[in-house]
Amino acid sequence: MKYMVTGATGHLGQHVVKQLSKLTSPDNIRVGVHNPAKVSQFKDAGYEIAAIDYHDVAKMTAAFSGIDVVIYIPSITYLVKDRIDEFENSLTAIFKADVHNLVDVSFIADQYNNPFQMAGYYAYLPARLASSGLKYAVVKNSLYADPLVPYLPELIERHNIIYPVGDQAMSFISRQDSAEAIANVAVKPYLRDKGQNYLLTMSKNYTMSELSYIMTNVTGEEIGYDPVTVKRFAEIYAAEGDGNELASMYQAAAMGLMDQVTDDFAHITGHQPTDMKEFLIKNY
Repeated sequence: MKYMVTGATGHLGQHVVKQLSKLTSPDNIRVGVHNPAKVSQFKDAGYEIAAIDYHDVAKMTAAFSGIDVVIYIPSITYLVKDRIDEFENSLTAIFKADVHNLVDVSFIADQYNNPFQMAGYYAYLPARLASSGLKYAVVKNSLYADPLVPYLPELIERHNIIYPVGDQAMSFISRQDSAEAIANVAVKPYLRDKGQNYLLTMSKNYTMSELSYIMTNVTGEEIGYDPVTVKRFAEIYAAEGDGNELASMYQAAAMGLMDQVTDDFAHITGHQPTDMKEFLIKNY
């Protein structure tokens, strides 16, 4: 079987390639690269390398040629129409290349009433795939735990988590655990041949009071919880270019839309995911 990972140089994509390499030979893996300058990490490792462009159907068709299973990791654009257009172009290329199996990476925020700015894309995916004729699985991630690690110095300086989610909980997963589950779904046909829809989470969700308690214990610094408003959160992080998008995600969390917990990770991998305290201790 030949596997294709799109977005292979991204934070999640690199983990997926690494985890997939534990389950099949590197020469069975083709890595899709948007930026040729980033291919150095894959050279001399036995991977096939393919240039991809979600806006270029011909280039995507060539990249998918001879592939049995595509693992589709979307771009990070925050424009719903652009994300849908990219996926539709990729689907066209998948059909032209005669690929029959797809593992699609999605996100927890897919409810019809979710105010997260990208929720429309995630809600569209399962219905679109159901009519595609492909054998597929949708693997939804909860919030990544990974960004919490570089965020800790700021939280220590603030002495507080400021997410505007009130008393609601949020679900998390590490990128490494996500990648392990995605790789397993890709190589095991029975996990991806009936339109399965998975949600990857830790074994429990966390209120911000629980999260601040864990952070305090891990860092040895007092971190509490003092939420700002959604508007203020967007203003604080506007300079980073995604303040409004992140604020809309936490607005969804405040509505109780980001707190689902499943045992899908254990079902897929046969063991429990890393919990928050263990993750932070290991990575802080």
